[in-house]
Amino acid sequence: MDIERIDLEAWRNALPNSGFEIFHDPDALAVLDAHTDAEIRLYGAYKGQQAVGLLPVFIDEKAVGRTVFSPPVSLGVPRLGPLIDPNSPKRRKWERINAELAGGVVDDLEVGERSTLFRMTCPVGYDDPRPYGWNDFAVEPEFTYVVDLEGCTDIEDAMTGFSKSLRNEMRRYEELDLEVETEGIDAAMRIYDDVVEQYAEYDDTAPLTRPFLRDLLASLSEDRWRVYVARTPDGEYKSGILALFSNDLAYYWQGGVTASYDHVSVNTVLHRVILEDIVTDPALESVTGYDLVGANTERLCEYKGKFNGELRPYYVVESSGLEMTVAKSAYKKVAGSLK
Repeated sequence: MDIERIDLEAWRNALPNSGFEIFHDPDALAVLDAHTDAEIRLYGAYKGQQAVGLLPVFIDEKAVGRTVFSPPVSLGVPRLGPLIDPNSPKRRKWERINAELAGGVVDDLEVGERSTLFRMTCPVGYDDPRPYGWNDFAVEPEFTYVVDLEGCTDIEDAMTGFSKSLRNEMRRYEELDLEVETEGIDAAMRIYDDVVEQYAEYDDTAPLTRPFLRDLLASLSEDRWRVYVARTPDGEYKSGILALFSNDLAYYWQGGVTASYDHVSVNTVLHRVILEDIVTDPALESVTGYDLVGANTERLCEYKGKFNGELRPYYVVESSGLEMTVAKSAYKKVAGSLK
């Protein structure tokens, strides 16, 4: 097996039809590259002419040392990391590709150096980070909720496992004169303002920038995102959610700030419309789950738990040891908090 550095065009040709996260899309990677000072480096594992593994990383050289991230920090990307796509269903072949890709990338990046910090957040569905642990990295699980929508044909099917209170509130949408429609990039910028205000309430900064968001939506194909906006009959904006779509999952990515209309949560209404689109729109036929993007913040889990989503683990891999603790502290002062 050969581990090679490849360009975005080769990445596009190698990307499988399923199993990847939205930010593995080559157009998304190109925008990430344009909005970070780090060098993008794309790795492909090849068996003959067949790509069987992929891993994107971003390399940043600073005075405090060298950092390698997947995904890059401060752009609101929840996960990136490795993709394994063997042309065989046998588990041992999957594990061999996984181990060789990990070993090849670790060697090429020389991440064993004391001055190099490595941090990678792996995709949902990547279930074997052991090769990184065997290479002396720290491996920790984090979690997200994914609502299973496979086989659902209408909104009632989708809501079957939801809490009673959530079902009742979603059903009230039919009684309201609140309108939820999909809009364009300008509406996404309005949602961005909500996100900035929401983070400010917790003395934090938004995890992405306005130019990055605009460029991302302008670069991605239109089947990769939708901006859902709730307005009153006179057109007053109440709230909105920016949803992203891979081939397999819809993502609750940004927005959904607290708002109410006629004693109904606007956020809940927005989720209902997104769910209904997923299970009824032929353009989203391949999407079988709604990723609520995170189950790691206690104050948010009480609400997200009402959707009865499957608690799905994903793994964070990072450099370990005292030197890396010091390096992470120094890097935070230069580049901002690690999310």
